[in-house]
Amino acid sequence: MNHAIDLGARNIGSPLLWAGFLVAVVVVLAVDLKISARDQSSTFKEAVWWSVFWIVLSVGFGFFVWFRYGGEQGLEYFAGYLLEKSLSVDNLFVFVLLFRSFAIPPRHQHRVLFWGVLGAILLRGTLILAGVALVHRFHWVIAVFGAILVYTAWKILFHKDEQDAEPADNAVVRWVARKLPMTSTIEGHHFFVRQGSSLLATDLIFALDSIPAVFAVTDDPFLVFSSNICAVLGLRALYFVVRGALTRLRYLKPGLAAILIFVGLKMLLYKWMELPTGTSLLIIAAILAIALVFSWLKPAPVDEQG
Repeated sequence: MNHAIDLGARNIGSPLLWAGFLVAVVVVLAVDLKISARDQSSTFKEAVWWSVFWIVLSVGFGFFVWFRYGGEQGLEYFAGYLLEKSLSVDNLFVFVLLFRSFAIPPRHQHRVLFWGVLGAILLRGTLILAGVALVHRFHWVIAVFGAILVYTAWKILFHKDEQDAEPADNAVVRWVARKLPMTSTIEGHHFFVRQGSSLLATDLIFALDSIPAVFAVTDDPFLVFSSNICAVLGLRALYFVVRGALTRLRYLKPGLAAILIFVGLKMLLYKWMELPTGTSLLIIAAILAIALVFSWLKPAPVDEQG
């Protein structure tokens, strides 16, 4: 198939593949929970190594898809993974504000993030199944998803940056504070579940934008699900890597907006615009690379880095 919006394409998901992937996710989550249960602050070096581990694991799975099911399916997975991974970074800006707003000690942030990621996996799985059903039943919903993404890009470009805002200024933080009031004391397991629920609420808001984006590169239910989940799995470790660097990545948000505009327009114009999956992957990777390089060459002034 030449592009994602070809509803007659073969879906690769078999009961065995689904079962194997879900079992693998449960296993790695169990390992992650054991690590987070240590209740200690993550060092930068440790977080980097875990981030590398998650990325290598996800890329390795992508090559498995490539060699087992074909190059086109492999490209669709990689395009979806890169797209969702880059968009998930936007969540991290708000995570920083949530932790500041609710004064969550650094030594407890590991477990809070774990429960948030676990909830996000369950939430995204439900939303993905609903999205796939919509796309297959009502093909025109692709254009609606595209419009949502273009609108999201507009919000990113013209709204105040989260890293420049106080926690109380952020709409997501205010909503979570109203719906999920926190206590200032640590209350064992309930504390982590409650705080994780705040991250889950945040992910719900962002998932409504990011999940539609993946349908620009594939409508295969398994590839949509696996690329999303692999992108989310490494979010906990990635947070501790980029926590201090987020404020210096001044061109990351414009880069994410550009990616959303590209993907949104591709979906809006799906009847007339047909791009090979490989081309879409290269464009997304190029936009992200340009944003990161410009952020490195011209970081935000020190007085703006908090």
